[in-house]
Amino acid sequence: MLNGQLKPAYNVQIAVENYFIVHGYVSNDRTDYHTLIPVLEKHRKTFGNTLEAVIADSGYCSEKNLLYLKENGIRSYIKLQEHEKRKTRAYKEDIGKYYTMTYAIFEDERYYICHDGRELRHIRTESKEQDGYTQTVEVYGCADCSGCEHKSKCLYKYNAEKNPDRNKVMKINERWEELREESHTNIQSEEGILKRQTRSIQTEGHFGDIKENENFRRFNYRSEEKVYKEFMLYAIGRNMMKYHRFLHHEIEKYEGKKEQKTA
Repeated sequence: MLNGQLKPAYNVQIAVENYFIVHGYVSNDRTDYHTLIPVLEKHRKTFGNTLEAVIADSGYCSEKNLLYLKENGIRSYIKLQEHEKRKTRAYKEDIGKYYTMTYAIFEDERYYICHDGRELRHIRTESKEQDGYTQTVEVYGCADCSGCEHKSKCLYKYNAEKNPDRNKVMKINERWEELREESHTNIQSEEGILKRQTRSIQTEGHFGDIKENENFRRFNYRSEEKVYKEFMLYAIGRNMMKYHRFLHHEIEKYEGKKEQKTA
């Protein structure tokens, strides 16, 4: 909380369009991963398949969420967890990662070529189930890394004295990586930058206003159902206030930062 302590609390989610709170969702999840799909399902049941795009921060970035958006024809503008890290030289020049390697396809099978020009062939496929969702990982490996001078940079925690004959093995969730790249490309576009600016002002602005300006930090009721009703009554009041301000031209639809005219 304010002093850094972890205490029982409710995770409140809002879906915002043009300053107005369209939907709300209350859960006791510690993270936001599992809250996105329930909000979108509620939107679909209420308005039909009218949703074109979703803009959210990196807390909602998971394979399950991005796959849901793709399967339902919704463009993803969700920031990746390593969005800032991708800008660094260390990330771009990490020779041990698959994205710095070239790849080719031979007899319908993909293989990677490392920094030293050696091939990493497909070894096996692994699956892992978590929270009812199955992730599939492809395992690639080099048959012989002996004599490679890049081992210390390429192999994770490589120790030449303890394991000098260790070879390169890497695991890639190819579906997850494809979904991530698609979302990252979207948020890097001109439209994506505008949508991120809009989200930071409209959605984050609501929570900042609620907590700081209106000092609403504690619910009067307990249980998710009662808390949801309390918050939605509060949200209706906020929407009425926003509508009043629109009528009196105190706020306008956000269409990006306006260029300042110079004399």
